[in-house]
Amino acid sequence: MNLSLSRRGATALLLLAAVSLTTSGCAGRRKEAFLHDKAREHVYRKPIAEVWPQALALLKERGYSFRAGKEGFEASTEFKMEGAPSSLGTTYVAYLVRGIQKGPGQCSLEYWKRITNESRGADNTTGRATELNEAGPRTDTGNFNRDEELEWELIQRVDTDSASALKAQAEKIE
Repeated sequence: MNLSLSRRGATALLLLAAVSLTTSGCAGRRKEAFLHDKAREHVYRKPIAEVWPQALALLKERGYSFRAGKEGFEASTEFKMEGAPSSLGTTYVAYLVRGIQKGPGQCSLEYWKRITNESRGADNTTGRATELNEAGPRTDTGNFNRDEELEWELIQRVDTDSASALKAQAEKIE
């Protein structure tokens, strides 16, 4: 057996394994992106009054407190710390959730996520270390971004038939 030939064969097998792992990861991301896109545009075949309590319950289960908006089906949460406080910065998240009546017995739901970061900053010049719980400057993007992952979770909870159909379609993506 030629040693250089067997090395080439082993290298080719390793390369093939790496390529297949990479492409399977890409397919997984494509499936996830497909489901998130579908969640973004999903229309429930249920009245908003039936879906709305489930939308709020999902946030409540995640530890958010919220207040109802002035408009019908709209609520916003208080900022909640996400993860542990850190000297590098602490992340806070708030949500705005809106229910939209699409027609008789139809609605859609949108979760809008707002992220802000608070950094502890450097120790002050008085010689006293800044406490971790002392507020530092906050950087706020000021933008709300759709949270399709949370919207997909709501579909799986409220509209299981549509969720199953969408999962089946996603499985066909390569």
